Amino acid sequence: MTDHPTTPSAPSERSRVRRAPHKARYDRETIHAILDAQPLAHLGVVLHDGSPLVIPTLQWREGDHVYIHGSAASRALKAALARPACLTVSLLDGWKLARSAFHHAANYRSVVIHGRMEKVAEEEKRQKLDNMINAYFPGRSAILRPMKDKELKATLVLRMALDEAAAKVDDLPVGDDEEDLNLPIWAGIVPLSTVPGEPRPDAHLPPGVPMPEHVVPAYLRTNRRENNDDVSLREE
Repeated sequence: MTDHPTTPSAPSERSRVRRAPHKARYDRETIHAILDAQPLAHLGVVLHDGSPLVIPTLQWREGDHVYIHGSAASRALKAALARPACLTVSLLDGWKLARSAFHHAANYRSVVIHGRMEKVAEEEKRQKLDNMINAYFPGRSAILRPMKDKELKATLVLRMALDEAAAKVDDLPVGDDEEDLNLPIWAGIVPLSTVPGEPRPDAHLPPGVPMPEHVVPAYLRTNRRENNDDVSLREE
């Protein structure tokens, strides 16, 4: 079992982890690390007619706020502004194969954030969208064609404070019943990780344009190094 630092209490009753509370992590260091490791999130909202909706979206973190963006016409983003919302981020780290079907499980890290979304002001949007690109591909915004006014107008940027964020981490070994431990059945953990593939240049790329190092995001380069894989930056 991995040792963890003392975990502070839940920031609110709404964000308190009830199922398997020993896996709960409320410290900002853990929450920030999970958010920074996984751009893909799911936004849960209630639409104006009372229907629930969960959609995938990209997120990035700046300090103690998480940001999302989308079309200014998005009904999900409009609902997120009108009513409390929930944003979740998850990483699947491995399969736990036990000696019984009941004890099969997964190792994972997740964050659930409750709260109200707020609209980023028009004068901040350009910088926040640059920050989004740089969060995924550090330094890339500086080499891009500047955003057009009509593109900014068509885009909505929202943020949510991490005041009611809770992480849940399962990095425990297989949890078989003691009486099953001597059964002649293989048990163990199959690790999982996200690693980058070979970048594929766009068909319209002019000859001689070099590929910058940031094409392979930092968090993927880290995962690949941990798995002893080479991050190739060869030009096609």
